[in-house]
Amino acid sequence: MSKCEHCIVREFSSLKALNKDELLKIASCKTSYTIKKGEPIFEEGESVNGIYCIKDGVCKLSKLSANGKDQIVKLVKSGELLGQRSMISDEPANLSAVALEDMEVCFIPRSEVLQFFNNNNQFSMNIMKSICGDLKESDDHMVSMAQKTVKERLAETLLYLEDTFGKNEDGSLHIQLSREELAGMIGTATESCIRLLSEFNKGGVIDLNGKRISITDRNKLKRLSE
Repeated sequence: MSKCEHCIVREFSSLKALNKDELLKIASCKTSYTIKKGEPIFEEGESVNGIYCIKDGVCKLSKLSANGKDQIVKLVKSGELLGQRSMISDEPANLSAVALEDMEVCFIPRSEVLQFFNNNNQFSMNIMKSICGDLKESDDHMVSMAQKTVKERLAETLLYLEDTFGKNEDGSLHIQLSREELAGMIGTATESCIRLLSEFNKGGVIDLNGKRISITDRNKLKRLSE
């Protein structure tokens, strides 16, 4: 059994406030499993009943709109937690979480987490700060959607993907989103997203190689995002 006190999630998330005894308690009640690329961790409307620790891999948090389009709200990487808000509000998941690559995830039941919440002030403060951070991100995203053009949002998103998730050895973005997923992130039609990528490619800002996207002129892309 992997030790919670040596885990990446503990170093970066709200769990860093837990002491050794509490971490041992988590280790004894958690469930660890692998989620394959394309599989859901949980779906919108599902009862989550605990929190998920992302040990390895990346997933997308998305919401199905009335017209059946998948709107990506956020990407979540290793070291982060999922399901905190649903657990505290005791409501079904508001978003779906789907693996963008193979993932290693641990699940901690709600009953255990709430005990820490009641007994460890720093842990509950960390959870609250984390949820506040999500709210701030959501506000910023909403303003960006309302005030930026689709072109500016695409440039901003490509920079975010490189800054947050890095590059492959060939220089392409490590996280490969489909054209539909990219369009869902910036809130536009897939055709518009494809057209803009082609425009960026012709302008020498990015390089397209099949599904792979490489940023070739970072400064120009930054200017396009502002």
